[in-house]
Order: sequence, then structure tokens, then C-alpha cells
Amino acid sequence: MKPLNKEEIAKKISKNIVDINIFNEIDSTNDEAKRINLKNDFHLIVAEKQTKGRGRRGKKWSSPALGNIYMTICTKNDLSFAPISLLTGLICKDVIVKMNNSLNIKLKWPNDILFKNKKIGGILVEKELFGSKVKTMIGIGINIKLNEKESWWGDLSKYGFQNQRNEFISEITNEIIKISIEKPMNWADKWRDSCVHMNKTIEIHGKDKITQNVIFKDIDKDGNAIIETDNGLEIFKSGQINVKGIY
Repeated sequence: MKPLNKEEIAKKISKNIVDINIFNEIDSTNDEAKRINLKNDFHLIVAEKQTKGRGRRGKKWSSPALGNIYMTICTKNDLSFAPISLLTGLICKDVIVKMNNSLNIKLKWPNDILFKNKKIGGILVEKELFGSKVKTMIGIGINIKLNEKESWWGDLSKYGFQNQRNEFISEITNEIIKISIEKPMNWADKWRDSCVHMNKTIEIHGKDKITQNVIFKDIDKDGNAIIETDNGLEIFKSGQINVKGIY
């Protein structure tokens, strides 16, 4: 396993507008992002291990020091042009495929990255006020190698990514910088094409109810799920989707 290296990551980032911190161990890269005083346009936080890694809804994200990717990109730039969680998932998918085009990577609404119908990664986006601006923290976790006891999840251990983590992190950072400048509006069709459950029967766990045997029909411009139920189309702004055969 090639260790994380600040200089190697920095030299591949296209613009000199990113501060970088690498930790051997930290509670959570997103929590560290909340603690920092942003001085540059972007701040990248990466760790070999997280002791309190978490996903959406406060769920624990297992974060051992096995050569996985635990990173947060923090910025005060305006990212309100698109649902950044969905767009970041698409970026991660594209970077994985760019580095190994034999892999068929899929996405699950709203923030899961899948390979061979198993979750290999997730996105956690958090926001807070930073002076007169909004600080956005984009947490990304990618399973490169898992403990055997966690093998029900997926990983990329057979595809050489353990020695490409620095490049992977640089590529994702470059793409986040790029979208913050270019503000692309053509992301939705690409996301639809990558969605593993488009027009399929799902179960969705909303804020206060579980809705079963419904169809995932689409997303709207804000990234909300459009679900076909017995009562017609319903909009879900958040929730967790379960799909038969996908873990």
C-alpha cells in the first residue's frame, strides 16, 4: 500500500487554491473541516483512519487504516447551482472509471457508489455559515480494501487502487474545483444513466414512514427523488432507498 503523500497530491491539483492536511488518524474529516478557519478557496482534509467516521443520518462509517479513502473537500465557493451530493457521486464514479475503464460503477440515490451491486462508497455533504458565506463540506469515503468481517460491502481491492490513492484524491479535488467554476447544468442525464434503480421497484425510508413497492421514476432539478406510488407521483427530498439484490 502506497501511503498518502501531501506533495504528491498537491502537484497533481490543477490550481494553487487548495490547502491540504493529511492525518494518520482523526475523529472525522468532516468534523475537522468544521473546525478549520478557511483561508483559501478550498481546503482538503485526508486521513488514513477515522475513529468516528460517519455517513448520512449519523450512521457509523467503518474507517480502519487499510488503505481506504477518507477525505473532505471544504469550500466557501457557491455550490448551490446543483445538488452537490448527487454531483459528487457522479464525479467519484467518473474518476474510478477514468482510472480503470473496465469497472462498471453505478449510483444509488442519494449518495451511494456501487460496484457489482455492493456499496463501495458514500458522500456526506454538510453546510454551515462561515461569516457572510456558506461553508460546504463534501465528505467522501471509498472502500479500497475491507476487513474480511465487513465483506458484505464492496471494495476495489483487486484493481490496484491502493497504490493510486494520491492520484485518485487529486482527480476528485480537481473535478470539485472545476464544477465550482464552470457550474455545469448537464449533470442530471449522466446521473440518470448511472442510477442502478431508475424505473425499478424500491422501498424508500422517508423521515417518518417507510414506503414499499413503489417505482423510482426520476430526479428533479434539485436532486429530489420522484417516486410513483398508488396515489401518483410523490417527491422525496431525503430518505434511504432499498433495492432488492443491492447491498
